[in-house]
Amino acid sequence: MGDLLLVRHGETEWSRSGQHTSFTDLPLTPHGEEQAASLAPLLADRTFALVLTSPLARAVRTAELAGLTGTLRDADLHEWYYGAYEGVTTKEIHRTRPDWDLWTDGGPPGPDGRPGESPEEVGERADRVLARAEKSLPEGDVMLVAHGHFLRVLTARRLGLPPARGQLFRLETGTVSRLSTEHGRPVIAEWNSRA
Repeated sequence: MGDLLLVRHGETEWSRSGQHTSFTDLPLTPHGEEQAASLAPLLADRTFALVLTSPLARAVRTAELAGLTGTLRDADLHEWYYGAYEGVTTKEIHRTRPDWDLWTDGGPPGPDGRPGESPEEVGERADRVLARAEKSLPEGDVMLVAHGHFLRVLTARRLGLPPARGQLFRLETGTVSRLSTEHGRPVIAEWNSRA
């Protein structure tokens, strides 16, 4: 049985500033490109039964720079839909909604038909990704290249926790994490690893 490896894309301007980024398809910063390329040695000796990326350019580019091949894009790996909070920091949101918490309140619908998502809706997408990955795990490791909040929800779901418990897993840009099993139960085997 293989492991589930998670890569959060490299740094973007908005990940650096703390702005919520779902639909805005920002490129990696030069530092983000360095972060992504630095992952290649960590992954070079692994063979993957399946490699999935978010369709967003920052995840696709991270996969390329990390040396991953045979990648397939999966729309379910898209970052949490922040809706009206796209491009806005938590500090800015708290000026008008001091009690707002992404993990309990989700993102409200935004302009131009951009939806917001609840933690449960993100959890449903994560469950679909996990079901797809589960089919390939008997053949070997599965790699997912995506986004911070989404991968945190996915980790919670893999561990049998509600989506909102993703708040427990801080995930840095340009890192590799590994979910494995111990005595038949899912566990975190490695978190936020860098070269």
